[in-house]
Amino acid sequence: MLGKKPVTAQKRGETRALCLGLGMVACSMMMYFFIGITIVPFYTKSVWTTETVCKVLKANIKDKVLCSNSEGSEDEDIFPYPCLQVWVNLTASGQEVMLYQTEDTLEKNPKCSYVPGKSENSKEVKALIETIASNFKKYQTFPCYYDPGGTQTSVILSRLYPPKGLLFAFLWPTLLFIGGCLIIILVKISQYVSVLSAWQ
Repeated sequence: MLGKKPVTAQKRGETRALCLGLGMVACSMMMYFFIGITIVPFYTKSVWTTETVCKVLKANIKDKVLCSNSEGSEDEDIFPYPCLQVWVNLTASGQEVMLYQTEDTLEKNPKCSYVPGKSENSKEVKALIETIASNFKKYQTFPCYYDPGGTQTSVILSRLYPPKGLLFAFLWPTLLFIGGCLIIILVKISQYVSVLSAWQ
């Protein structure tokens, strides 16, 4: 009677550990799927893949323009902001091209190098854009990304999803998957040892 209780407790512990391992594997598969349908398409769609050096030629703030955060948005989602235009000399080809903050900036407004987030305080937005413009004039040379295929003549300051960011996104589900597999393997080994001990 006393011998059955430790065996029952051991089986319950193995069952819980096995469920934990399977749950971790299932969660990692869901994370892989989520990354595959959200981050990976943006990464593969980006043509600005090669890093080079850009030198600022001019950074001007034009009149205010209207910007919509999303296509088909309501009127309240459209707000005016000063349009910053930064032109740079592309070291790789020597061309004079327009600089954008990210790939998303070009889609939102191809006329401006920087598109601010929606803000009710227009003074803060104006001050922010003026600060960015002064920083470009202060730091004349900086790394940027261009399209080696030539389909896009513009350049971007930073990629939304660089290779390191993509690897970091896959790191956590990979660790979760490996941890779940190790738990399952250890449980199976424990069960095998128990059966072998009982047989002997």
